[in-house]
Order: sequence, then structure tokens, then C-alpha cells
Amino acid sequence: MAPTSVFPALEPILPRVSKPVQYVGGEGNSQVKPWDSAAVRWALLYPDAYEVGLPNQGVQILYEVLNERSDALAERCYAVWPDLETLMRESGVPAFTVDAHHPVGSFDLLGVSFSTELGYTNLLTTLDLAGIPLHATDRDTTHPVVVAGGHAAFNPEPVADFVDVAALGDGEEVVGDITDVVRGWKDQGRPGGRRELLIRLSATPGCYVPALYDVTYDDATGKIAAVTPADERVPATVQKRTTVELDEWPYPKKPLVPLAETVHERASVEIFRGCTRGCRFCQAGMITRPVRERSLQGIGEMVDASVRASGFDEVGLLSLSSADHSEIAEVTKGLADRYEGTNTSLSLPSTRVDAFNIDLANEISRNGRRSGLTFAPEGGSERIRRVINKMVSEEDLIRTCAEAFSQGWRQVKLYFMCGLPTETDEDVLEIAGMAQRVIEAGRRASGRNDVRCTISIGGFVPKPHTPFQWAAQTSPEVVDDRLRKLRELVNSDRKTRKNVGMRYHDGEPSLIEGLLARGDRRVGAVVEQVWRDGGRFDGWSEHFSYRRWLDCAATTLAPAGVDVDWFTTRERDADEILPWDHLDSGLERDWLWEDWQEALEGREQDDCRWTPCFDCGVCPSTGTDIEVGPSGTTLLPLTVVNPIASGAGGGEPSG
Repeated sequence: MAPTSVFPALEPILPRVSKPVQYVGGEGNSQVKPWDSAAVRWALLYPDAYEVGLPNQGVQILYEVLNERSDALAERCYAVWPDLETLMRESGVPAFTVDAHHPVGSFDLLGVSFSTELGYTNLLTTLDLAGIPLHATDRDTTHPVVVAGGHAAFNPEPVADFVDVAALGDGEEVVGDITDVVRGWKDQGRPGGRRELLIRLSATPGCYVPALYDVTYDDATGKIAAVTPADERVPATVQKRTTVELDEWPYPKKPLVPLAETVHERASVEIFRGCTRGCRFCQAGMITRPVRERSLQGIGEMVDASVRASGFDEVGLLSLSSADHSEIAEVTKGLADRYEGTNTSLSLPSTRVDAFNIDLANEISRNGRRSGLTFAPEGGSERIRRVINKMVSEEDLIRTCAEAFSQGWRQVKLYFMCGLPTETDEDVLEIAGMAQRVIEAGRRASGRNDVRCTISIGGFVPKPHTPFQWAAQTSPEVVDDRLRKLRELVNSDRKTRKNVGMRYHDGEPSLIEGLLARGDRRVGAVVEQVWRDGGRFDGWSEHFSYRRWLDCAATTLAPAGVDVDWFTTRERDADEILPWDHLDSGLERDWLWEDWQEALEGREQDDCRWTPCFDCGVCPSTGTDIEVGPSGTTLLPLTVVNPIASGAGGGEPSG
């Protein structure tokens, strides 16, 4: 029987919370399938606020993929703000989906997409509100199987107590395989109970079941001694899933159109997946290898379908470095030609200085919209950029910015990190000089004094499956001191200080993110205690409490003889067993270690898309290869309704 909607109980309390519209559902292109039409039912949770979670590309893809199946349905849920959480507890309203307001606890599976580790406490809130036991070992066949995905799932050990399965890698195909396993188990009468289902899921490529692995520790050092399967049917290592032909997965076809304001309101089309630039700090670039491009035709069809289905007037061409697509010039010119004269604009949210040119920028902004340009040098000095393998020369950066200012742009934003391995005060302080020289070059090129440069700085967090996974994280005190000195230096130059803006995050949240990123199962007790002490929305500065995390960590980690510094500011050696070593991202551990040594020596690595293979191990381990153009096709013009012409009485569509 279909569960009863919780909306009649929810509706009376919504006027008492902020932004109640985020909880009512009914967005454009949302779906509500009949409960009884599906054999397997998914609730898809993005453990953050609606405004952040609704545009998430991963959730939207899985939502469509699952709902296209005749035997499955998927509904969405997001973390509720503390004001609604309090009222839900008072009124007995359980965690719910926004599509049909079904109780989350009634679904077969709860899929959780973690873009950041700071969403872990929000998962616990949802589980508790849903009546699902926090600990996986306390659940039975009446409870949903909790499946974690996203980049943070490549080290799920800090939440191993709370999730049943971690799905590694691309999700388009693995969610179908999981659905098949659950349906088969249900059709057979649930043989062997929940444990048998988990063992079957562990045999599914890409699926890691933490409860089926035993972890032991060395009492003397606190390090991991061994990770061993607890059942002979369980694999010793779990390899990520890789979707090979992206053109076969043109999702989302119908982007969700929000009712409330969200962080991104645009149609987003992923033009390629993966990155081989080799930035040593970048977990996303490492774990999504190899590069797989969509064809020119595939991109054009997706853009057209998304615009027609959503009505969005902006199309974001997404990837880790969109200007690196081998046919980016053809893509942008073809789309600019197609939508010229309409209200539809293009954006490249992620570009590199050495892959960018003004012709590309002009195509993107052909309809007259010229927002600021954004680049990410990441490090202030050439030395630190060699360490992190981000070889962007200051000369190229200033030349590109100057040309942009000469062509009518008025502002650029530069992203940097603080706390990088081997970093000194001088490396950070060079950021000020770079920004000042950008302003001076911009004034000369444009003949104007109102050009602006904003420097945005985040704290560096060493991540698993990168060459920096062994690195010591820089303490918050050092990060904050360097940022203070940088701010003083920026403000000391009277000629440019009004033109240089500075935005930064202090080092404390980054240290906690580092604890969660590289932690093992013992960190789960910290997460739970923080949540019990009121921790919610830790990715939001107004809700984050550094003191709460430190106090809870001190209490829960002491019996194990470790502490926050042990997990964060301690450098690892080559022989140490890392918590994620049994999870295979495709990268050879020896190759990562060698790249770490090259980083310490300040040696850069080329992009293997255009050079011989460096034997990182991804292509043979995933059974695929780098896939780039030219595709041999052209972007054919389509008939696009021109609202400007139509509004003027012209009525004729433009091509």
C-alpha cells in the first residue's frame, strides 16, 4: 500500500518557518509516479538546503534515470532548516520527500549525494526524523538501504556506521544495477534478510558495504593495521564505476525549474567528464579520470532540449575545465550562432587561463551580457604553482586580463588557496602583487580607472586519492595569520586598494573538513556527538561551531589514543595503510606517491591528453581510454523561437 502523504500534517506548520515554498514541491519538470507502479522506490537526499541541493546535477541525473524505468520511482528530499526540524519534532512529522511528501522511511533505498563532507551531520538529522536507526547495524528489512554517493564517498569511513553502501564513481549505471539487485531480492521473498541483501550489493561493481569489512588498529601507533572482508563473497577491493559513452546518457533532459530562489538558475550541460591536467590538490580531477568528451552533436542536442524544457535563459557548459574541450571553439560559436538575437546566454563556469582566449569570451557574451571573468591560479608564486602542478604563468594571466579589460570587461575574479604543502608566507603575499599588477595592466589597456580584481581564497584540504593525501594540513592559526598579512598588504597600496577586493574563509572549517576527508571509522563517533550536541548545516558559517567539533573530538577520540591533529596536521609515510586504500579510484598508489615526491621537488607534470601516458593506471583499470574530439560533426542550426522578434510582431523564428 502507498504510504500516506505527510502534507496534511506539514502544511499547518509551514507558515511558521522561513521560505516555506522550498518544502511544497511541484517544481517544473518534477515527477510524481504512482507508488504502486514501482517495485523499487528511491528517496534521493541532497544533505543541504533546497537552494543548494535543487540545482545539483548529480541528483537531477539520477532522478531522471530512475524515473525512466518502469519498475522504479525516485523522489527528492533536502535537509530541512532547524526552524522546521523543531516544529516537525513537536508535531510528529517525519522526514519527507518534496515530490509526493511520502515519508522517507517508507522507501526501499535512501540515496545520499555528498558533494562535501560537511553535510554528514545533516544526514543524521534526516535519518532521525525519518525514524531510521542511525547505525546501520540496527536496521532491519523494514528500513531503507542507505546508499552514499558523490565525491566524498571515495572515503566513506567517517560515516561507515551510518551508511549501508557507498557507490564509487559515476552513478548513471550503478543505480540501475542496485535497483535490479533490490528487486530480485524482494521478488524472492527477501531471503537471508538484510545481510543477504548487503552481500548481494557488495558483489555489484562499484558498491562498497562497510559493515562487511573488519578494520583493526595498531594499539601502539593508532594506525590502521588491516582492512579485511568479513565474508568470503565480499571483494578485497572495490573499484569505481566509469560511464564511458557520455552521449548515451544525455541527462538531465528536463532540468528542474525551482519555485524558490536557488544558487544556480540555469540549464546545465556537462560537456565532458574527467580531467588530466594533474593538479595535485584536486580530488575531482583525480577520481573522475579519464577524460570523456561529449560530441559536438550531443552537446547541441542537450542544450536545445534543456532550453526548450525549462525556459531558462542561461546555459552553463559544465566540466572541471570547460575551455579544455577539444572542440570548445566550435561548441561556443555554434551555440552563439544558434541563439543570437534571443534571450539565451552561455556561460563557462570553469576556465583556465592557458585554455582561454578573447574570441572564446566574445562568443560566450555575444548577446551583450558581460559578467566578470573568473580564473584560478590557486597559488600566488610560481614556486608554489609548480608544487601543485598548476602551471599558470603570471605573465599569461596578466596578458589575458588586460586584453579582456581592453575589450570591455570591467572585473575579474581570481581564486587561490592558502595552506598548500611547502607554502610560506611569501608564497601567499605574492597574491597581492599579482592582483595589483592585474589592475595596473587593466587600467593601461582600457584607459579607465574603474577596473576591479577580486581575490577569493579558500583553505587547502588534503583529499584522498590525490598526491597530497599524505600531506600535513596547515593549522588554522597559520592560515589565518597569512590571510591577515595578505589583507594588510593589499590595503597598503593606495593606488590599487580600492580596486582589489578580498574574500576568504578562515582556517577553522577547513581543518574540520580535513578531519572528515581523511578520517577513519573512529571519526564517526565525532560526527554523531557533534550532531547530538546540535550540529547542523556545518557548511554554513552561521551554523558552524569550531569549538563544538574540537570538544566532541577530544571526548570521543581520546579512548583510541588519537586526536584531531593526528588526522589532520600529521604527515603520512609511504607504508601507512590509509583508510581508503581498499577503495580503487583507478589510480596506482605508487604513481600517486611518486607524484607527491615530485611535488616536494617542485617538478610539474604535463597533461596526458596531449603527451605520452604517465601510467597513472586509470585507463587499464577502468577498461577505457581518453576520449576527445574532433568528432567530425558540425553543430547544425536549429529553429529557435526569438522572443524579441515575436514580441515585436515579427513572428518568424530565427535559426
